[in-house]
Amino acid sequence: MLPRLLGVACLTIGLTGGAVAQDITPETAGASDTAVGRRFDAPVNTLPVEQKWWWRGDWYDNGLLDLPANHEVVERQVSYLNKVDDTEVPAIVFRPKAEGRFPALLFQHGRRGLDDVVQRLARRMAARGFVVLAPDVYAARFIEQRPIEHFEATEGDVNAGIDYLLALPDVSTTRACLYSHTRGGYYTLKVAVNFNRQKDAVVCYVSFYPHWQDPAAPEPMQVYRYAAEIDRLNLPTMVFIGEYEQYQRRRSIETAVRFMKRAGKDVKLVIYPGVGRGFDFRPPNVRTFADDLATKDSNTRAAAFMHAHLAKWTRQ
Repeated sequence: MLPRLLGVACLTIGLTGGAVAQDITPETAGASDTAVGRRFDAPVNTLPVEQKWWWRGDWYDNGLLDLPANHEVVERQVSYLNKVDDTEVPAIVFRPKAEGRFPALLFQHGRRGLDDVVQRLARRMAARGFVVLAPDVYAARFIEQRPIEHFEATEGDVNAGIDYLLALPDVSTTRACLYSHTRGGYYTLKVAVNFNRQKDAVVCYVSFYPHWQDPAAPEPMQVYRYAAEIDRLNLPTMVFIGEYEQYQRRRSIETAVRFMKRAGKDVKLVIYPGVGRGFDFRPPNVRTFADDLATKDSNTRAAAFMHAHLAKWTRQ
């Protein structure tokens, strides 16, 4: 299902039979910070330039590009203890090979688990200059990949990872950002809100097409509602989805973002045209040019967002 169209022009057939372009741009924007529309057969975005958050005059006029940080990445296998029930949680730490300390990110995998494909997501963000802890909460509790059920105890495993991450000697910040995808977005939401980590340890939330509803909730809740914890999420938030995301997932995300904006919260939803679910890890044999553009842009934007929010929490 297409989103609410912003800056859309349609054709109106007058009594004389002539076709004229009619601007039906709404006065107020919806949840999304993008606009998808068509004038005749060409994509357009008729929002004023000051409302185009992605606009860069330096690039458009002078050809200047922001250059992302690029680091060779190393990784190490670690484990830490969830002291609530003494569960040992295996994890991977990804970090730049260069010497020094770097800001802290906790990456939480989704229903697919922390397989080789998903590990790329954590590795790519470490290449932007972060120490990234990626817990494998399924391996910790002998849960197979892609479970239908949600296991509440695993939320505590994610929460314990924050304390472990912030205690690492190569971490440069006293706070961390939460970075996730799919069901990992629900895990990190619960940790931020129900474990109160947004008050003492976490300063921002980033997620790619998150499952913003309790996986155990009944079908009407999955389609028409979002997780109640969203209303208590007070962290600066950035969410990425594709234009062709699954309807039930997209609807809950857009509804949640709309209500967050009404409440005056710092939240940005980015919708990439021409791509669908999993644009950031689709394999080469089915990957499109649009997938790659969306992946590179979202990776760069997410990194800049998290660096900005972690900067003031650098250890003295």
